[in-house]
Amino acid sequence: MKKIAQVCLACLLAALLAVPAAFAAPVSPGAASVALMEKETGTLIYAENEHMALEPASVTKVMTLLLVMEAIDGGHLHYDDVLTASDHAASMGGSQVYLRAGEQMTVEDLLKAVCLASGNDAAVCLAEAVAGSEEAFVERMNTRAGELGMGDTHFLNCTGLPAEGHVTSAYDIALMSRELILKHPDIRRFTTLWMDSLRGGEFQLANTNRLIRYYDGATGLKTGSTDSALYCLSATAERDGMELIAAVMKAPTSSERFETAQNLMNYGFANYTLVDVYPAEALPTIPVTMGKKTAVQPIFASRDKLLVEKTRVAEVEKTMELEPSVAAPVVEGQPLGMLTVTSGEEVLAEIPLIAGESVARLSYWDIVQRAVKQALFVC
Repeated sequence: MKKIAQVCLACLLAALLAVPAAFAAPVSPGAASVALMEKETGTLIYAENEHMALEPASVTKVMTLLLVMEAIDGGHLHYDDVLTASDHAASMGGSQVYLRAGEQMTVEDLLKAVCLASGNDAAVCLAEAVAGSEEAFVERMNTRAGELGMGDTHFLNCTGLPAEGHVTSAYDIALMSRELILKHPDIRRFTTLWMDSLRGGEFQLANTNRLIRYYDGATGLKTGSTDSALYCLSATAERDGMELIAAVMKAPTSSERFETAQNLMNYGFANYTLVDVYPAEALPTIPVTMGKKTAVQPIFASRDKLLVEKTRVAEVEKTMELEPSVAAPVVEGQPLGMLTVTSGEEVLAEIPLIAGESVARLSYWDIVQRAVKQALFVC
C-alpha cells in the first residue's frame, strides 16, 4: 500500500488550549451504580458498578419512549393520532396524569405526560397503541433490550412500577438512552420542556428532571424513584457538539442523583472532546485494471468521530494507506486500505477503507470494443 497522508490535528484544536483545568474523577455520593457514556461513539467514559442489576423505577420509560418513537418514525403512529385510555391504563397508580377510562388524548400530549410528569397511565396508553396490550409491548421491550446488548435487563412492565425481577443496570440505561437520543432526536421536543399543560391548559405539567432548568446544555432524559429503587436518573446534555449520557441508580436522595449526574457530565465535558476522523481532503480514487470503470472510490467503513481526552488532542495524527491499484472485479465493500488514528505510541482507532461500489471485469467483447474505439481515435 502507498501512504497517502499524515496529518497532525494541532491546528484543529488550537482553540482547546484555553480550556479550563480538567475536573477530577467524579464522585457519586452514595449512588449504588453509575455510568457516563458519549452518544456519538458509545464510549463508556466512567463507571462504577455499571452492571449491577437494580430496580430502575420510571427510568424504565426510556425503553417505552424508544419503542414509541420507533413506531412514530416508522409511520405506524403519529403525533396527532388520538388514543383512548383503556380501563387498564386508567388504573395505573404512582405518577400519573389521571386519565379516565375512555378519555381521549393525542400521542403528542401523551408523550408530554410521560416525559415531563412520568405518567404511568400515559405510558400504558401509548404501549397499548403500539403493541395492542401492555403484555405484548413488554415482550417487545425485552426483545429490543436483547438487540441492544442490554444483558443486565429484564422488564416486567412499561412503567417501572415495582415488580419482583424488573431490573436493569446503569450501563444498560446508558445503552437504551443512547439509542433513543441518537436515532430519534425529535424526542427533545418533549424532554427539554420545563413546563407545559394538558387538557387545554387545565392540567399543568412540570418536568421531574430539574437539570433541564439549570444545567447548561441539558437535553433530557428521565427520572425515576420508588421506595425500593430509591432515586434513579438518565440525564443527557450537549455542549460543543458532544452529547453525554449520565445514568445514576439507587441514589439515597433526589438531590444526590442530580448532583451525581451533574458531576459525571462536568467530568466528561471538561476532559473529553470529539475529533473528526475523516481527513479534510477528499479520498483519492484507486485505479482499476481490466475493469469496466477505470477507477473506484474508497469510502470509510465506519464512524466519523473519535472521543479523545482533551490533553491528548494535539498529539492526534491520522495516517491513511491505500492500495496503489486493484484488479477487476471489485466488489462493493472490498477492503482497499486503512485509516489509523494514533496519539503518541497508542493506536486510538483503525478504520477500514472499502470500495464504495462494485466494478465489473471487462469481458472479451468489451476489450475488443475498447480496442476498436482506440484505433478509430488514433486514425
